[in-house]
Amino acid sequence: MARSDLLLTLIKAANAGDRALMRKAVEAMAAEERAKNHHVLAEQLEKQIQPNGNGSLGGSPPTRTSTQEVLYEKVARRTLSDLVLTKHNRQAIDELVQEYHRSDLLRSYNLKPRNRLLLIGSPGNGKTSVAEALANALMVPIVVARYDGLITSFLGETASRLRRLFDYAHTRQCVLFFDEFDTIGKERGDVHETGEIKRVVSSLLLQIDDLPAHVVVVCATNHPELMDRAVWRRFQVRLELARPTSAQIEEYFRSVTSKLSFPLGQSPRLLARRLSGASFSELEDFISDVCRTYVLSLPGGDPGTIIAKKLRQWNARAGTASVKRTAKR
Repeated sequence: MARSDLLLTLIKAANAGDRALMRKAVEAMAAEERAKNHHVLAEQLEKQIQPNGNGSLGGSPPTRTSTQEVLYEKVARRTLSDLVLTKHNRQAIDELVQEYHRSDLLRSYNLKPRNRLLLIGSPGNGKTSVAEALANALMVPIVVARYDGLITSFLGETASRLRRLFDYAHTRQCVLFFDEFDTIGKERGDVHETGEIKRVVSSLLLQIDDLPAHVVVVCATNHPELMDRAVWRRFQVRLELARPTSAQIEEYFRSVTSKLSFPLGQSPRLLARRLSGASFSELEDFISDVCRTYVLSLPGGDPGTIIAKKLRQWNARAGTASVKRTAKR
């Protein structure tokens, strides 16, 4: 059965003739029923707010673009315990999770959980991993925006496809994830940008403002300086994910060692010193490479020898990268 507050909202909206409020109430009902695996009822509710359905609540006009072209949905496997985060970032994410799970209590005080998170940082430092782990902690799927399907050269089509993406999210309890958010959240004052991208950004801001509390939008960017200034205030939580410190690398290897079926043959502290400057993505690649080599060397593989070999390869690669950076300067 639908929440009592949603039923009351629906009745209030019907009495006032407020179609926008009616639509939001029905979207929230559909999201709740879908979360309970009542998919038939959820689809029936969703149909009533579509322009080609039996209802007349309105909505985005139908387009030839299928939903699968603008997004893909997946089950989040990575957990928060898999991540190495700063104390500040961990606390901020834990607070978001608590607010989401105790949203009924917040609603009883006429409050809403925060549901807009911006992640900032260079590639490979965990932005996508945080989005997935957050979805796992909230026990909802993660819906990922597909820019290859969203962005087109046809006038007005990008904004229309963006509306389709948000319409899909409105009727689901989910984490809506935009990677490389600066792609569509560009500064509207940029003289090099066309009027079309400015209309897209304006549409995007309106869509974010209109998101219901049961949708948590997570946006990640490597280039915050490119983002529109009005985008920043849309996010209640903004976290920076920097490259891991030596202490964080050591913590990462302690966590990895506890999960492996074989000893690494090197202490986490030594590995942290040898791999200083690596991103979390590079650390994962390093461990995966060690595991593959160890399995292929069974039954006589020696983890210590393998680690020493991989560290030499890492140092050689790091030296090459340093030379390339110097040449670019």
